[in-house]
Amino acid sequence: MKVAIVGVTGYAGMVLYQLLKSHPEVSQINLYGHDQKQAQPLYEAVPQFGPTETTLLLPYDADAIMADNQVVFFATSAGITNALAVPFIKAHFPVIDLSGDYRLKDPAQYEKWYHKPAADPKALQDAHFGLAEFENAQGHTYIANPGCYATATLLGLAPLVQQHLIVKDSLIVDAKSGTSGAGKKLTTLTHFSQTNENLQLYGINTHKHIPEIMQEVQTWDPEVPALQFTTTLLPVTTGLMATIYAKAAPGVNGAAVAKAFNDTYQNDFFVRFTSEQLPTLKQVVGSNFTDIGAIYNPVTNTILVVSVIDNVIKGAGGQAIQNFNQMFNFDPLAGLPTTVALP
Repeated sequence: MKVAIVGVTGYAGMVLYQLLKSHPEVSQINLYGHDQKQAQPLYEAVPQFGPTETTLLLPYDADAIMADNQVVFFATSAGITNALAVPFIKAHFPVIDLSGDYRLKDPAQYEKWYHKPAADPKALQDAHFGLAEFENAQGHTYIANPGCYATATLLGLAPLVQQHLIVKDSLIVDAKSGTSGAGKKLTTLTHFSQTNENLQLYGINTHKHIPEIMQEVQTWDPEVPALQFTTTLLPVTTGLMATIYAKAAPGVNGAAVAKAFNDTYQNDFFVRFTSEQLPTLKQVVGSNFTDIGAIYNPVTNTILVVSVIDNVIKGAGGQAIQNFNQMFNFDPLAGLPTTVALP
């Protein structure tokens, strides 16, 4: 299969390209720059790939992309994809979108959280929110890949919310991510001198992944009103940890919590429940796994869940490939890394 990537110069696009290169069903990868005027060697645009990388970064042309490929991945920034995707949507051409432009169903919510004009309302309704463990992409042509924080948080919340194990207004999420989650563009927040040996909270009550988390949570239980969500920048390159707190519903204990997680994920290869042994970033970085641990505290009647992922694999390129595999009925493990980066 021939596939296209638009936006390979960003971190998510880089990782996606590396993963697709080892996918057994992918015969050719064509790369396009959304603002590219002429062909350019990829190595010149992204020196990290090394001088042996001979692939060309081609000028963007929607018609050429559809003529020369069978699916397109967008790894562009928010506010870019909603314009670029229009010809593909009209042609019902398969799209897997790593940006946030089509995740939210309500245009007003997108404009509130992203401070940009929203895509066409019908296109937003038709887009499939690709949380791979719960929303199968087969039969859909436009996949909105979830954000990294949303992925880790939703996988940690699902058993609790779906099985009504928590007090509905008690959700608190304290999430932390490495600097790759902030993208390539240098900011004061991600400057080495500021990030190194430091912890920084950011996006308090304004993080763009909050509405997509709540949108999915409320499909599981419409009575969950909100959650308190906090993000912290870690002085590491990759890795994301979502620490979730909620009050247990009456009659819920540790055994019920463990059963809920075991029942939910017993057939999901890429989600590993570690019970009361809480996971660390080192268990998943470099892989497509999500590791989740949970502990119930009877003294405070509080459930603690820790969910960890590699933010640029499971939180971006890896989950995009899970959706790709579902869309085209490929082996669910195809092209996905199962070995963590050691030591």
